Amino acid sequence: MIDTVSRITADQVDQANASGRTPVVFIHGLWLLPHSWDRWATVFDQAGYAPLTPGWPDDPETVDEAHKHPEVFAHKTIAQVADHYADVIGQLKNKPAVIGHSFGGLLTQIIAGRGLAAVSVAIDPAPFRGVLPLPLSSLKSASPVLGNPANRNRAIPLTYEQFRYAFANAVSEEEAKELYETFSVPASGVPLFQAAAANLNPWTEAKVDTKNPDRGPLLIISGEKDHTVPPSIAKASYENQKHNEGVTEIVEIPGRGHALVIDNGWRDVADKALAFVKRFVPAVPKT
Repeated sequence: MIDTVSRITADQVDQANASGRTPVVFIHGLWLLPHSWDRWATVFDQAGYAPLTPGWPDDPETVDEAHKHPEVFAHKTIAQVADHYADVIGQLKNKPAVIGHSFGGLLTQIIAGRGLAAVSVAIDPAPFRGVLPLPLSSLKSASPVLGNPANRNRAIPLTYEQFRYAFANAVSEEEAKELYETFSVPASGVPLFQAAAANLNPWTEAKVDTKNPDRGPLLIISGEKDHTVPPSIAKASYENQKHNEGVTEIVEIPGRGHALVIDNGWRDVADKALAFVKRFVPAVPKT
């Protein structure tokens, strides 16, 4: 299953390089897999970009495989995953747009801070060192992992009730169950512990170079009703980023929770991201 995901990524790199289009690299967060971006990839492909949906290292290809082999998610650190995406980007001929959700939004900002992105969109991004708000809903969302120190070295699944609170609080019960069955997988405990201690650890991996003049334009998208990354965290990330030389913008989407990239309103979020990307990197229309 690991080889399959790696092969898919290699094929996407080859296709992007052959197309001559601007690549768009999508980065998923904890408890999701690359297929959570499939509909987004289609939208960006049709708009004239070359989409890539690389997984985290060792990601299984399917939700079923993920539940059969949860151990593959354990021990993945923020730096390890960021370096993995940097390696994928290093194989591209053209500097990509990078779009990430949740911990993928943090990774997106790390990648941008390394000067590797032409333009970036961070959606409900996990906090980095210097982002100070710690709302109670965030603590509750992370409690299935942070509640037990031993979980740092484990892969932790969410129960439906935990997923409903952390991801799917802004959709119907029926849709929440469908999202849970379609997308939810175990996740590495390490990144949550790293982010939780970021402001106490000067050497943390959960840090972003917000001053790099090569960061490029950045859009932060926040869901009004997000329990996991409430607007206060997104706004604090924006406050840290806005002094960069590049364009920095933030938009809050009313009535949306943490599942905003996969729930019934995903297209509205995708269109906002696409409009921002189009302002800064060219699209090549399909022939």
